Amino acid sequence: MKSREAIVIRLEFYIKEKGVNPNKLAYIAGVHPSTIKSIKSGSSKNPGIVTIKKLCDGLNVSFYDFFTDEM
Repeated sequence: MKSREAIVIRLEFYIKEKGVNPNKLAYIAGVHPSTIKSIKSGSSKNPGIVTIKKLCDGLNVSFYDFFTDEM
């Protein structure tokens, strides 16, 4: 599995677990909703580390926990 695919899976997992929709997460994280849509759809081939950190903060998940997975 490629890193980008793992990021999408983890992002979708935490969105569901936290009970937020992508638009609400975008607002909380301070990113444009199209950023999340691009990551999830795969059109963003290499999401930036700063963007992922903002999403983690918006989800109230540590950066470490986001990437600590057997995946």
